Amino acid sequence: MFLSRAVFVALWILLGLLLVSVFFPFLALPGRSAVNYRWSRALLFLCGVKVTVRGEPRLRGPALWVSNHVSWLDIFVLNSVRPASFIAKSEIRYWPVLGWLVAGSGTVFIERGHRHAVRRVGHEMKARFAQGEVVGLFPEGTTSPGLDVAPFHSSLFDAAIRAHVDIQPVALLFFHRGRRSDYIAFVGKQNLLQNLWRLLGATGVAVELEFLPAMASAQCEEQGRSKVAAHAHHLIRQAVARRHGVRPS
Repeated sequence: MFLSRAVFVALWILLGLLLVSVFFPFLALPGRSAVNYRWSRALLFLCGVKVTVRGEPRLRGPALWVSNHVSWLDIFVLNSVRPASFIAKSEIRYWPVLGWLVAGSGTVFIERGHRHAVRRVGHEMKARFAQGEVVGLFPEGTTSPGLDVAPFHSSLFDAAIRAHVDIQPVALLFFHRGRRSDYIAFVGKQNLLQNLWRLLGATGVAVELEFLPAMASAQCEEQGRSKVAAHAHHLIRQAVARRHGVRPS
């Protein structure tokens, strides 16, 4: 099973590199989105990951999706519902192969620690919203085992508030053989290849996306970014804890 999965995944990733390098420059946004959607769904299938969607995702018009962050898979899981432009730390750009893929598909990279990084990314987000895109943000700033949610950074919420777009919290819940698990969480000292190796050798991997009620732009503007980020964090943490059987404090 592992060998056949590894071969098919490798071939599929090579096809993805061909698409983003050769064809994407000539495709309009709807065409790139369609390819991104189908490619992501096929990748998850080849990796043996079952995806279940709960709630009502915002499928049309601009929006900001904010989610907890567990794995490099998160981008493709969300793309399998609706292709998004993601905000990611600049280190991901230099990941072997997958870094090229996410860069070619329109990811916006943020140089953490640079003085004007947030302002530059905010302008990029505004441009994506103006095209009617959904932007994906992982406000924890790093991955976690997925059984709780770390505090959110609120700075990039401001771009969505200023653009007058709705903000929808999304809870990502990872399962292994029917139980909530951190088995394939991309944490600790493991590298990308080690994590992929573990995933391809596993069975019974599933991800649930729970799309929580969207926060209206007018409400967000009235509350300000700190309160909006805190409310989104509260909703996602509740959803994560509810399926884990633990009530958050």
